[in-house]
Amino acid sequence: MPRLTPIAVALAQLAAGGGLAGAVALASDGQPAARAAAPTPAKATAVAQRRVVPSYYVADAAIEAVRRATMSAQIAGQVTHFFVDAGDRVKRGQVLARIDSRDVDAQAAAGSAQVAQAQANLAAAQLNYDRSANLVKQNFLSQAALDKAEAELKTARAAVDVARATQAQSSTARGYSEVRAPIDGVVTRRLLELGELAQPGKPILELHDPQALRATGSVPQMVLAAVTGASATTAPVRVELPTLGTSVTATRVTVLPAADARLLSTQVRAELPSPLPAGVMPGVTAKLWLPTGQAEKLVIPVAAVVRRGELTATHVVQPDGRMLLRQLRVGDTSDGQVEVLAGLAEGERVALDPLRTARQ
Repeated sequence: MPRLTPIAVALAQLAAGGGLAGAVALASDGQPAARAAAPTPAKATAVAQRRVVPSYYVADAAIEAVRRATMSAQIAGQVTHFFVDAGDRVKRGQVLARIDSRDVDAQAAAGSAQVAQAQANLAAAQLNYDRSANLVKQNFLSQAALDKAEAELKTARAAVDVARATQAQSSTARGYSEVRAPIDGVVTRRLLELGELAQPGKPILELHDPQALRATGSVPQMVLAAVTGASATTAPVRVELPTLGTSVTATRVTVLPAADARLLSTQVRAELPSPLPAGVMPGVTAKLWLPTGQAEKLVIPVAAVVRRGELTATHVVQPDGRMLLRQLRVGDTSDGQVEVLAGLAEGERVALDPLRTARQ
C-alpha cells in the first residue's frame, strides 16, 4: 500500500472534515489526486488574472520608542525613595526618585555661611576705604595707604562673587537629589533598588513615550536603490505585526544616511501612527514591507485562499460547475490580493468563500 505524504494527509483531512461531497483520492503512485465534488449551487467567484501590483522587500524589524530617556544620578548617594515603578505613567517634571541629600545639604549650608562671611568682609573693607579716603583728603594718610585700602575693597567684592557662585552651585546640586521625568511617558524599567548607591552617570530609571513608536529594520545594500528610488513611492510602507496578527501603515519612513560595513546593510525606520493596537510596545517583532516598484503578477483575492497548518489551497471552479480543492504556493499579499506562484493558471476561476464551499 503506498505511503501517504504529509500534504496528502492534510488534503484528505481537509476534505473529510469540511464535509466535501468529493474526497481526495490517492493515485497509483501514492500522490494525492482530488476528485470532483458533486454539483453545488452558484457561489461568489473570482478569476485568477495578471495585474501590475506593487512589489515589496520584506525586512525583519523591531519596535522601538522614538522618545525615550534614561535617568541617571548626578550626585552620589543612597536611593531613599522610589515614587514610581515599571509600567507607571508619568508626566514631565514629576519626581520619580529621591537620593540622600545630606551631603549636598551640608554643602549648601556651608555656601550660605561663606556668602555671609564674604559680605561682612566687604562691609569692613568698604568702611576702611571710606576712612582712608577722608584721611587722604586731610593729608593725614598717604596715597599708598589709600591704594592699599582700595585693593582690599576690590578683593572683598570678588570674594562675595565667589561665595555666591559657590552657593548657587550647592543649591543646584541639592536639586539633583530629586530625579524628575524629562518627558511624558511610561516607566520602562527600574535599574536600582532602595538603599543602593547611586553614582553620577549610573542609570536609575528608563522611560519611553508609548504614543511615539517606530519599526526599525535593516535593508541589504543590493536592494537599497530600489527601496529609496522614485519607483518605490508607488505604495505606502506597511508594518506587519505577526505576534498581534495585524498591520499598520507607516506615517513616515527614514533611511539612515549610513551603512553597516560589517553587515552590508542600511537601517530603515518607519514611524507608526497613533493610536496603536494594544500590545504594541518596544521590543515587539515586526516586518517592514518596503515597496521596490511594480511588477506583473498572477493574483487572486485573499478571500479565496484557505489555510490549514502548512497547507495553502483554494477551490477551483471546473467547467461543469464543480469545485476542485487545489494546493497553492503563494507569495506577497497587497491590497486584498495574494500572489500565486504555483497551482493556478491565468483565467481559472476560484471560490471566494472556501470555508463555506468546504461545508457543502
